[in-house]
Amino acid sequence: MADGTGPAAGPAAARPRPRRHPWTAWRRWRKARPFWGGLATVLAGAEISVIPLAPLKIMVHQGIAGIPSVLMGLVMVLMGLSAWFAPQYRTLAGVVTVMVAAAALVMSNLGGFLFGTILGVIGGGMVFAWQPQEPRDVPPARHDVTPHGPHPAPPAHPPHPPHLPPKETR
Repeated sequence: MADGTGPAAGPAAARPRPRRHPWTAWRRWRKARPFWGGLATVLAGAEISVIPLAPLKIMVHQGIAGIPSVLMGLVMVLMGLSAWFAPQYRTLAGVVTVMVAAAALVMSNLGGFLFGTILGVIGGGMVFAWQPQEPRDVPPARHDVTPHGPHPAPPAHPPHPPHLPPKETR
């Protein structure tokens, strides 16, 4: 193997493998999903669920009124994470986020003092509206070009078959 005949010999062994930069992988991951809408949804859910969390004495006096706020905030955080890690469910995540954010306006301290509701509606709308991009590095196939130049365009209607008599029009 030391004579250069082993599996490490050859032109592939001489070239180092190109190393991908971590930021390139991060950008590719971020662009393949509704990242900004998911981020807005996670932030809105965190804001709605954190506001009613207070010291235990205050929570006892607040009673059951703080539970819907925490639950709605957790559902919004879950919808934002599902938009990131399962973008095929973006439509459901966007609709549920907008509905929970609107319900939080009534049920949870004006939806996190209105900031959580506004951020949730915007984030849910962004998640719902996001569409995946087609890859750009694949050139479209062109069937009309040959090495000698473009082919003539095919006729709009096929020519009349010679074995049939021509149609008469009136």
